[in-house]
Amino acid sequence: MSRIAYVAGQYLPHSQASVHIEDRGYQFADGVYEVVAVSGGRRIDDDLHFERLERSLGALDIPMPMSRRALAVVMDQVLRLNRVRDGIIYLQVTRGQAPRDHAWSGPSSPVLTVTARRQSPPDEALASQGVAVITLKDQRWKRNDIKSVNLLANIMAKYKARAEGAYEAWLIDDDDLITEGTSTTAWIVSSDGQLITRPLDEAILGGVTRAALIHIARAAGMEVEERPFSRTEALAAREAFLTSTSAYVLAIVSIDGQKIGDGTPGPVTLNLLDRYRRHVSGNDFSG
Repeated sequence: MSRIAYVAGQYLPHSQASVHIEDRGYQFADGVYEVVAVSGGRRIDDDLHFERLERSLGALDIPMPMSRRALAVVMDQVLRLNRVRDGIIYLQVTRGQAPRDHAWSGPSSPVLTVTARRQSPPDEALASQGVAVITLKDQRWKRNDIKSVNLLANIMAKYKARAEGAYEAWLIDDDDLITEGTSTTAWIVSSDGQLITRPLDEAILGGVTRAALIHIARAAGMEVEERPFSRTEALAAREAFLTSTSAYVLAIVSIDGQKIGDGTPGPVTLNLLDRYRRHVSGNDFSG
């Protein structure tokens, strides 16, 4: 069965899905995106994704292409047409088509595209073994809180990580503090079991999985401190892990080749992964 995409009001086969060559998303990366997990046909954390989408669009002065309710209908239709019950939905909103010029004039006519594909849950082997990360200087722009389609610095850092045999790169700012991964949120567990992750600011994206996990952890009586932490502190941590829509909660067992803890996924990380899986499946996670 051919995959179906939604493009600016039409449901089209992928082979026919396209935007205008002067779409500002294509020429200037003038747009934003969201990736929504789907489990058992259910979209996970919809409201958090809609809130972030609206915030990112507002920061770029791009209007929402339609209401939340209408967007949910489109997303469900794309899922149905592609017969996706477990996977992801990708949606992108650009400022739209206009003659090429850095500045834009007049109101925007945003272009919405939505696709969906099947995807298995995170690799169980990775979850049980953990992954390695490297650290690199953060060379991205200064508004990483906007989920922009401009990801060139991210993909170059991810490429370097994979070339060095690591799963992810953690990025370090000018104050030698870790911001986040190229496509993930960075966490550590302190010697006294406290969860630590950087607070929301313009240096990081407000991860949806991050927000859900903070709620899950606090509901379970865990202490979460939102503050910056350094590479040195991360190397001395009891545990470290990352979170994202596609990876869920993934243990980090080494940073720059140095073992974290005993070099295996720790109990706090595995506990949080179990609780997050229950959240994705729709079961209660508060206990």
